[in-house]
This record gives sequence, structure tokens and C-alpha cells, in this order.
Amino acid sequence: MRRLNSFLADAWRIAGPFWRSEERWRARLLLGVVVALNLSLVGMNVVLSYWSREFFNSLQEKNGEAFWALLLWWRDTESGPMPGFVFVAAVYILIAAYALYLRQALEIRWRSWLTRQALDRWMAGRAYYRIALTDAGTDNPDQRIADDLRIFVTATLGLGLGLMRSVVTLGSFILVLWGLSGPATLFGIEIPGYLVWVALVYAVVGTALAHWIARALIPLNFGRQRVEADFRYALIRFRENAEGIALYGGEAGEKRGLLSRFDAVIHNWWAIMVANKQLTLFSNLYAQVAVVFPYIVAAPAYFAGGIPLGALTQTASSFGQVQGALSWFVDNYSELTEWRATVARITGFLDAVDAAGGASGAGVQAASEARPDLALDGVTLALPDGRVLLEGATARIAPGEAVLIAGPSGSGKSTLFRAIAGIWPFGAGRVRVPADAEVLFLPQRPYLPLGTLRRAVCYPRDAADFPEAAVRAALADAGLGQLVGRLDEEDAWDRRLSGGEQQRVALARALLLKPDWLFLDEATASLDPEAEARFYSLLQERLPGTTLVSIAHRPGVAQYHQRALRVVDGSLVAGAI
Repeated sequence: MRRLNSFLADAWRIAGPFWRSEERWRARLLLGVVVALNLSLVGMNVVLSYWSREFFNSLQEKNGEAFWALLLWWRDTESGPMPGFVFVAAVYILIAAYALYLRQALEIRWRSWLTRQALDRWMAGRAYYRIALTDAGTDNPDQRIADDLRIFVTATLGLGLGLMRSVVTLGSFILVLWGLSGPATLFGIEIPGYLVWVALVYAVVGTALAHWIARALIPLNFGRQRVEADFRYALIRFRENAEGIALYGGEAGEKRGLLSRFDAVIHNWWAIMVANKQLTLFSNLYAQVAVVFPYIVAAPAYFAGGIPLGALTQTASSFGQVQGALSWFVDNYSELTEWRATVARITGFLDAVDAAGGASGAGVQAASEARPDLALDGVTLALPDGRVLLEGATARIAPGEAVLIAGPSGSGKSTLFRAIAGIWPFGAGRVRVPADAEVLFLPQRPYLPLGTLRRAVCYPRDAADFPEAAVRAALADAGLGQLVGRLDEEDAWDRRLSGGEQQRVALARALLLKPDWLFLDEATASLDPEAEARFYSLLQERLPGTTLVSIAHRPGVAQYHQRALRVVDGSLVAGAI
């Protein structure tokens, strides 16, 4: 019971905010209409049970007039005025169609709200970056946002509405079945409404057996979503790194890696198949016995002339409705296990986001202050495993300076840039940056977003912020004049352009955005020395007031800087070029 309460609390933690949000009134109205339509379907089933009774009685009595009236019009019966089947069916179909349509409308509104909230929380305080660094247990957050939220919304509404219909169906048809079944004597004790008790015992035993048979499905469904996402992610990485793999001739190794991940999918799938086979064997046996069981129980009274054919069919139908309502757990066991696994995955993702947000104040502190220079005060940088890269670094960089960060590979130069950007959580000390200054970081491999080349050049600003002429000029100045005519062409530019061309796009970005502070982390490594020299000369010419901080290994870059900060044996040492 404690585990069930914990699970329901987790499910409400995910679902509750939507029903209290700015969407709550529209969502509650939609839900109310959907609930009303589903209850109407239950009412229609009750009507159909009485219609079926009168219809089969007309067949038994060979009453053609009653037969056609019950099919096409209406007729006064012992049960009251009875509409014809064509009217009942038409209303039923109309209600069922709109119940599904409005339920799906509620699903997409709910999923949209949850997705926006998840993206907000994932990106707030750069939680996505901290999770990638620190929380290896939260696999595939993209899959949890894209797939798990969709499954959660669909399953929550489907299972919730199904349970409600079962409860209402149970309440409606118990009364009908109680009146039809009459008393039975067992061991000298008279049991009123005995078929109701038979249905209850049948459902309880079936539920217990179903849970015992298929209890392994819960961890298997959790694992299925994980291994499927791992395999899909490996395929995406293969596609994104196609050129590197081709150059290395690494197809055989990549294929082994992909097949290894796919083997995990297959192994998990076979285990699910076995569990589902056992559950299906039992649930189908359970359902088939339920079809004939009420006829077997009620047949003696029918053969003795105690009840007509219509009463027999209504008894069987009502027993089926009661038994079906009581067997909701058996019928939905597989869906319940998948829902439970989905709740666990989403909760794990939210916990990781919350933990990342809670840790945002730890480590190196980056603060914007009303000051002209950039200051490092006792900055210590460490790796996630605790190894210290830089200890107690103190430095000042004045506005308009050009400073080179030097040191051997792996000494912590790029990590220092991450700390200045305020995204590195491991370490201590304080970074003070000028408030309201526009800062731009250009890494060795520039990020080119999905969409048009214009968007890539203007990133992270909106393309509408810049006039057409300025964008074209920046691209041409960066040595990509041949691409000016393709500014509004959508393509996978990170794969279409070479490494050097991508770095030229980054240069165009710097020329266009004109930042106050520009940080270059091996941003010219893919260019030849002549192009690199033109790169820095152009920056000095076009951005004379910009503070320039570079990480570079080529000696020729030093001439474009005024002084150097070198990482030597874990210390930051200031010196001349």
C-alpha cells in the first residue's frame, strides 16, 4: 500500500500542476464534457440491455410487428417506451465520436502544457548542461520529454476515464443483475442476487492471478523505454558523425556497437513477449469463460420456463457488464505497467532537474557587477571526478584588452572559459563580469542550429534583429560570399559545411553581433595560417572596442594579443606575449 501511495503521489506530482495552471478552466470544462459523454455511453449500454431483452422476446414470440418496431421506430414494452435500434445506434455513434474527439483535444492541450513546462525547467539555469555533466542516471532526457510525456497523458486519460466508466457501469448494472438473478441457496443459506456475488468473486480471483502472472512487466516496460532510447541515440550519433566514421573506416566497430545496443532491445523485447504471452493466455481464458458462464448459471431457469429468452440474454449481458467492470484491472494490466514505468521515468527526470537547480549555487560563482573589467577571485576548477585543474586563480582583464590564454592541452583553459560563462559547477571561487555587457563565446566547433543559414549566422539573436545588408556583408567579410544567395535555405548546415566554413560562420556571427567581450576557444583551429591571420586582423579592424580573449596553440596568434595568461602546473600566471 505504501508503494501504491508513493506511486500515486508521483503521478499527481506530474499531473496536478496542469489542473491548477492558467489552462485549468478550459481543461476542466473539456474534461467535464468528456466525462459526461462517457457516462452517457454507459447509460446507452443500459438502454441497449433493455432493448435487447425486448428484441429477443419478440423473436421468441414470433412477433413480427414488435420485431420491426424495435428495429426501426419505437414500441411500448413492459420496460417502458423503447426507441428503435436505429435511433439508439445513431445517438451512440455520435456520442462515441465526440467523446474520442474531445478527449484527444484535451490530450494535446495537456501534452503541450507539460512539454513547455518540462523544456522551461530543463533549460532554466542551464540544468540540461549540469545534468549532462553530473547525472549519468538520467538517460535520454530528450526521450523523456518527447515520448514519456505523450505516453503519460494518453495513459492517464485513457486509464482514468476507463476506470470511471467501469465504476459507473458497475453501479448501473449491479442493480439490473441483482433484480434478474434472484436468490440462490448454498449450504442451506439463501443468497440474494447470487450472480452479483459470483461476478465479484470471479473478478477478484482473476485480478489476483493476473497480478501474480504479469508482475514482471513493470520493470520490463521501464527497461524497454530506456534501451529503445539508447539505440535511437546511437543511430543519431552515427548519422551526425558520418564523415568522421567514414574517414576512420570505423564502420565495423560502429556496427558492432549498434548491434550491441540493439541486442539489448531484442533481449528486453523477448522478455516482454514471454510475460505478455502468459498474461494473454490467462486473460483470454478469463474472458472466454465469462462469455458462457452466465448462460450456464441461468440456463436451468430458462429451460424450466421460469424466464423468457429476452431475460436470459439480458442476464448474460448484465453479468458481462458487471464482470467486465470488476475486471478492469485484469483487462488493463499491461497498460498499467507501462504507465507506472512512464511515471517513474518522468519523476526521475524531474528529480534530476530539481537537483541541478539546487546545485546551481554551488561551485564557481559567476556574478554580473557594475564594473568595467572582468575579475577572477580565487577560482579553483575541478573535474566531475574531483581532480583539480586550476587552483586559486586570480586575474583581471580590462575592457578593450586582447589577452591570450596559453597552456598545454588538458590543463583547464576551456574549462576556465566555461567558468567565466557561469556554466561550470565544479570548483570554487568567484568570477565577476561587467553587467549589461554583451558577451559572445566561439568554441572550436561552432554550434549551428537547425533551420536556415541566416538563423545560423544571427544565432543566438533573432534573424529579424538584423537588416539584410548587414547579414550579407558579415557573411561575405568572413569569406563565405558564395553562400550569400543561400541565406534562407534550410539545410543541415553543421554537416553541409566543412570545419573551416563553420568557423567562418562563427566569425560572421561575431562581426554581426559586435559583442563587448569576445572569447575564442581554438576558434580558428580549422583555418590555414593565412586565413587565421585575416580572421584576427578583421576582428581588430571591425571590432576595435571589443575585449578579445583567445585560447590558441599556434604561435602566430600571439601577435594579435597584448599579454598572456598561462596555465602552469595548476596555477594561472600573467606574463608578456
